[in-house]
Amino acid sequence: MSRIHPTAQVDGGAVLGDGVEIGPWCVVGPGVVLDADVRLLSHVVVQQDTRVGARTVIHPFSVIGGDPQHGGYKGETVRLEVGEDCLVREHSTFNRGTPVGGGLTRIGKACMFMTGAHVGHDAIVGDNVTFANHATLGGHAEIGDRVFLGGLCAVHQFGRVGQGAIIGGLAAVTRDVIPYGSAWGNHARLHGLNLIGLKRKGYDKAAVRRLLAAYRELFEGGGTFAERLDAVETGYADLPEIMEITRFIRAAGKRPLCLPGE
Repeated sequence: MSRIHPTAQVDGGAVLGDGVEIGPWCVVGPGVVLDADVRLLSHVVVQQDTRVGARTVIHPFSVIGGDPQHGGYKGETVRLEVGEDCLVREHSTFNRGTPVGGGLTRIGKACMFMTGAHVGHDAIVGDNVTFANHATLGGHAEIGDRVFLGGLCAVHQFGRVGQGAIIGGLAAVTRDVIPYGSAWGNHARLHGLNLIGLKRKGYDKAAVRRLLAAYRELFEGGGTFAERLDAVETGYADLPEIMEITRFIRAAGKRPLCLPGE
């Protein structure tokens, strides 16, 4: 059974799962689905056409499922999906998709959004991603699993950040960041691998040394970048993390690749 504060406004077309709590002065609009045990603490707006996964908690003054900030949007039906077990802190804003971008913004499960985080239209966010205070995604950005986005960083529209990467605070990310990479600066440059994240995930010293050797061969070795990419793909085929990096590079998004020293 849901619990709805008397000051909250819930559209008659919204669907509420068992155990949903909607606190004071919240607004839940049409086409919204709140799965079991979702909690809107107070002053939360879930505007429309949005699904929020089970056990997600949203703190005051967040606007979830707002209209896309896109000049071509004319009121078409577009959606936002937020995964289960997310924590959304104060003043966060998640926009729905646009018709030209597929019509869907998608956020994975077990993500943490600190104060003021923003997810732009048509963005794709993986699982277990952390947004520090005021981290921002432009439209169509793609963020892999287990990424950490530092405070006040911004990822350019259509930018990609591969799984397991870390982005430093205040970074302006205008180029794609490889999986497990560590990038910071304005504009952001690649400064190696996310060693802290790898160690926290249980990689031992021998495994980290091999990953670093592959990284150095790819980004600091002789010959052309294409030749080095081929060589690393062959020489480190047994390392799934390196294969993830080479797949990411070969997928070639709309932004150039973030490289060391640029």
